[in-house]
Amino acid sequence: MAKLSALFAVDAFGGGFIGQSILSYYFYLRFGLDLSTLGVIFFATQLVTALSFLLSERIARRIGLLRTMVFTHVPSNVLLVSVAFAPTPLTAVFLLLCRQSLSQMDVPARQSYVMAIVDEPDRTAAAGLTSTTRTVSSSISPSPAGYALANLWVGVPLVAAGVLKLAYDALIYVNFRRVQPPEERGVDPR
Repeated sequence: MAKLSALFAVDAFGGGFIGQSILSYYFYLRFGLDLSTLGVIFFATQLVTALSFLLSERIARRIGLLRTMVFTHVPSNVLLVSVAFAPTPLTAVFLLLCRQSLSQMDVPARQSYVMAIVDEPDRTAAAGLTSTTRTVSSSISPSPAGYALANLWVGVPLVAAGVLKLAYDALIYVNFRRVQPPEERGVDPR
């Protein structure tokens, strides 16, 4: 559980660079978008995110929990980095919406994966440990993200988040691709 928690910490630390307030400020600084426009954008991103949760189960049923976590997260994080380089607000918002359609599909799969690979008596402790690790890790990164927005290139938080999250994706896949939940045993773990 320690290795899994450490990897979740990397993912959450990366995610802390792109909290909604930081992304809003990024769009304001980079493109001068006003609050009402930002409100519409983030309403749309949350709606797209909510709909993606429903697709996660179908994907996981076909390719497995870990693959769902990684194979939806990788393109999502490439899209995140792309937002930092988008030349226009319309392009940036389009890329962000595409990103949001994938970025949270790993959440139901991740929660299910943790519960499936842990013995039943240890599930509550595992959920507590992984959640605490994620929360603490994500609370650290807004400060360097704010510093980057104020003193460096405004795209730094998005690129940093994308790179950290891609590293997490690679590491979790390499380290856990052979750790299969009981219901997935017998499926090729490549």
